[in-house]
Amino acid sequence: MRILKKRKALNPAEILVFGFGGMILIGALLLCLPIASTSGESVGFLTALFSSTSAICVTGLTVVEIGTAYTLFGQFVMLIMIQLGGIGFMTATSMVYMLLGRRITLKDRLVIRDSLNESNLQGVVRMTRNVLIVTLISEVAGMLLLSIRFIPEYGVSTGIYYSLFHSVSAFCNAGFDILGLGDSIVSYGKDPLVLSTIMGLIIIGGLGFFVVVELYRKARQGHKYRFSLHTKIVLIATGILLLGGFIFFLVMESGNPKTLGAPGFTDGDKVLGAAFQSVTTRTAGFASIPQADLTPASKIATVALMFIGASPSGTGGGIKTTTAIMLLALIITVIRGKQDVVLGKRRINKQLVMRAITIITLAMLSVAVMTTLISVFDQHHISVSDILYEVTSAFGTVGLSCGITAALSPASQILLILTMFGGRVGFFTVSLALAKRMSRQQSCNYRYPEDKIMIG
Repeated sequence: MRILKKRKALNPAEILVFGFGGMILIGALLLCLPIASTSGESVGFLTALFSSTSAICVTGLTVVEIGTAYTLFGQFVMLIMIQLGGIGFMTATSMVYMLLGRRITLKDRLVIRDSLNESNLQGVVRMTRNVLIVTLISEVAGMLLLSIRFIPEYGVSTGIYYSLFHSVSAFCNAGFDILGLGDSIVSYGKDPLVLSTIMGLIIIGGLGFFVVVELYRKARQGHKYRFSLHTKIVLIATGILLLGGFIFFLVMESGNPKTLGAPGFTDGDKVLGAAFQSVTTRTAGFASIPQADLTPASKIATVALMFIGASPSGTGGGIKTTTAIMLLALIITVIRGKQDVVLGKRRINKQLVMRAITIITLAMLSVAVMTTLISVFDQHHISVSDILYEVTSAFGTVGLSCGITAALSPASQILLILTMFGGRVGFFTVSLALAKRMSRQQSCNYRYPEDKIMIG
């Protein structure tokens, strides 16, 4: 009875943390079973925990090859976890409630609101339905398109299964593949159908469900419908990052004989490869060119794009595009000597600006600390630049790797597990906690006297 009372006393942020943590533990226990391993023996708890965390956090990093290490049962467990991690466990719970005809309580609505980054309770259940509809349509469309390529190559049953798995993995921005080739989808690096389909799924999942729904409404209503400020910022930021990344990678990698400059790559292949690299860094994790062979400049650009990540209420991670735009707007405001941060002729609430600064600061600190700690454990055989690449990929729930994940020590793998969990859940929870704390402080009847210190 006391435990039940404690559970009811959990706030929405705590429910999200324990919900994701519970799913990770269940997934790890299932992947530990001998039936999940192709060898007939357990893969070990740490390996299973790493795979489960990576799946629930839709990251894509793994210490074993999913397509060869796990049986059909193990791969199916991974697929379910990727789907749950992509749409969020509360959205999945709400779906079950709706199928069973159960009423969604006020507390459930609060958790759903927070998990979808909504600001109010109005229309939360309708938004949940929209999430499920967008997910279903996108993944089915992706599966059908990928089937055009995979069915002739692998047969009907295997081709459909491969198409389904990779469609879900791409839409959820997970980046897992089960082709068993050991190089992600580098073997399809010149295939317009496969790469274009996966890019489309990644972008839709990364935009955020709220933005996708507004795009649909705009398509139906035309000029009568006006985008919200959030949607405008997301679309502009996404467009700039995708185009900027594409141009950068095309210039930097076209002459690299180990990537886009490899023998046999036409100009069209280079354009397609540069576009895919720009898209996949938005927390997806699929690789069409070897990441370890990128030029140093391209690795730095990839780290930056992974750190920013996707947009709120989507399937991707990172600090989010809107957070980065908020920081940029603040810098411009300070340089111009203004007091209010303005975006799209709208004044932004100062509490949101403070949250953005806090999230970015904590994210940078987290990546720096984890990189340092892993460097201590594995400094003798892995470069710091590759470790930074791996840690940023884990934090941004991206999954791109220079191929060092399996070579890391157990201690470093545990640190990566914590980084993935923090990148997917932790900073979002911090954001919620900050919002609640700031709202409580607004009701305080006293304020401390103001003073100044020298900075800069």
